[in-house]
Amino acid sequence: MSPQLTPPNKFLRYAPRDGSHVRYPLSIWERIHLDPWLLSFLLFNAILGLTVLYSASAQNTDLVMKQGMSFGIGFLVMLFMAQIPPKMYQGFSPYLYSFGVVSLLGVMLFGEVRMGAQRWIDIPGFGSVQPSEFLKIGMPMMVAWYLSRHPLPPRFKQVFISLILIGVPFLLIAEQPDLGTSLLVLASGMFVLFLSGLSWRLILAAITIATAIIPVAWFFLLHDYQKRRVITLLDPEADALGAGWNIIQSKTAIGSGGLSGKGFLQGTQSHLHFLPEGHTDFIIAAYSEEFGLIGVMILMLIYFAIIIRIFQISLHSFHNYGRLVAGALGLSFFVYVFVNAGMVSGILPVVGVPLPFMSYGGTAIITLMATFGVIMSIHTHR
Repeated sequence: MSPQLTPPNKFLRYAPRDGSHVRYPLSIWERIHLDPWLLSFLLFNAILGLTVLYSASAQNTDLVMKQGMSFGIGFLVMLFMAQIPPKMYQGFSPYLYSFGVVSLLGVMLFGEVRMGAQRWIDIPGFGSVQPSEFLKIGMPMMVAWYLSRHPLPPRFKQVFISLILIGVPFLLIAEQPDLGTSLLVLASGMFVLFLSGLSWRLILAAITIATAIIPVAWFFLLHDYQKRRVITLLDPEADALGAGWNIIQSKTAIGSGGLSGKGFLQGTQSHLHFLPEGHTDFIIAAYSEEFGLIGVMILMLIYFAIIIRIFQISLHSFHNYGRLVAGALGLSFFVYVFVNAGMVSGILPVVGVPLPFMSYGGTAIITLMATFGVIMSIHTHR
């Protein structure tokens, strides 16, 4: 009598990885490689963002139309990128990373200077491009590509090489200077290392080193305006009409909203132009003033649903590359929300990080939608 075999799907390690477990016929969502839950959350967030932008921009329909076009292009980009299997992304990762690093070097050599920062490359007939946006996707994909080629958890050699891959773009972006984007790119790479099973000893050692570097960064690396932002965070009233104006007006707008807000189009801080950048970095303050605590809780619930869904997709991925990339992109999305909300509410320095799907900005939206295309590809290609 032959021994009784264990059912192949009883444990994940015995589950088929060649697609033989997929149900046939496929649903419409499986055929177009989109996740209906994640897509629903993104559409809801986009509609809410356009609604708030209409009010925060003083009912500027041209601005709302441009943002709507960016959303349309972004969804098309997401649909396109969802059709590409993760294995192709895995093979393409080094090239995307290299292109991003070379572009950053190009910014240093002949980049366009705006408001004292050299962050853009002007392409004739196309417009200005900010190469650091490419690394928001290219960084986690590159580190995941490298680590997935070795047994996990990574050894010291793999960790050291990964830190070099992370450090080069971080330093190039910080030199522009663009501290906010450089920290986001740094975090996206570090998240891949964390999800790869990095030992807690190495994590604690990294935290210790980072803590020791803070005084060095303060005296030798940070620019004067960056230092002023930190000082303003600690005591915004010290320069209430200057550097502290943004934070003071932002907190005033948030507090004046109360529980249910003043009502749509009834905000005073943004409509009377007390709130600076009310349609970009500080849009959540304008939103809070009109919709109050209840509205902010609904928005955070949408963000929470998006992040949880990304983590579910990451956990159900059958290959290390997809699991690391999806998890790192989910954590990066959380950081975008946390940093912007903390910046506007006065618990973090102002670093110019937009609120996902709410702040005005076409490049940021299209880049975000591209990341969700990669996540949906990881979910639907088994």
